[in-house]
Amino acid sequence: MRIGMTTTVPVEVIYAAGHIPVDLNNIFVEHPDPVSLVRSAEFEGFPRNSCSWLKGMYTLALNNGCDALLTVTEGDCSNTKAMAEALTQAGLPIIPFAYPHDRKYESLEREINKLIRALGTNRSDVDEAKRRLDKIRRKIRLLDERAEEYPSYINHYYQVCSSDFCSDPDRYEERVDEVLANPGREAETNLRIGYIGVPPIFKDFYSYMDSLGVLVCFNEVQRQFSMPFDTEDITEQYLRFTYPYDVFGRIEDIKEQSKARRLDGIIHYTQSFCYRQIQDMVLRANIDIPVLTVEGDIPTEVDNRTKIRLESFAEMLEFRG
Repeated sequence: MRIGMTTTVPVEVIYAAGHIPVDLNNIFVEHPDPVSLVRSAEFEGFPRNSCSWLKGMYTLALNNGCDALLTVTEGDCSNTKAMAEALTQAGLPIIPFAYPHDRKYESLEREINKLIRALGTNRSDVDEAKRRLDKIRRKIRLLDERAEEYPSYINHYYQVCSSDFCSDPDRYEERVDEVLANPGREAETNLRIGYIGVPPIFKDFYSYMDSLGVLVCFNEVQRQFSMPFDTEDITEQYLRFTYPYDVFGRIEDIKEQSKARRLDGIIHYTQSFCYRQIQDMVLRANIDIPVLTVEGDIPTEVDNRTKIRLESFAEMLEFRG
């Protein structure tokens, strides 16, 4: 089966069961006309003041050949539940999975075992799939460590695609190997920026930052998708994954990486109509380097107002340095 995903989940279970994971977020943002997907969902009845990512995934789940949708019922956007109900009404099978709020080993172990049973596989095959994918993840980690050698987009792209390994781990690994063998950053940069929050809906965000002479050398959530830590146990791995849990675990990771990467500043991206926008207050109160918050709505190029704000932020950091 082609199993659609609304966010990063224990993809090892999908591969162990012999199915094909499809991260609908990545298909959406790379679609030749993603705005049409948003408008289609609105035509079906989605409110205009709902997240464009959600609307795009809804349209793709119905029209992109998915046999089922694996949806996260706890640890992601609560609106995902309502979307899953709409897709159930349309006849698409839903496979639920939850990241328990208490973040306890036993609770998450129970959820992973439920997913294993639902997909008809076993823990031994899941562990084997994890060993295979961890081999690729270590290469993504190496790419991250060498971020200065590449355009900013490269690190973002391969980290964000590690949610499903582009539905083909072997081909994905070949592409990572090719990139590792061919560094391609042309211009030197003085400013080192971190990016936090969900991946940007702007198509040209990273190329625009490069045009300003800024290196985006830390992508918080995308890096978490790549599981940047060594664990033998799959449950422990997804306990360390910060994205589905409270903001304070994310803050610890951000502060640690900001220091390790010598960041000059941070850009916090927020998606329109997303509950995570509220977390901006908490993040700002706990991060001790300059933070610029930018907001995106529909999948287009960076708008002129945001370009001006990004340019001014870079100039301010340059002046401070």
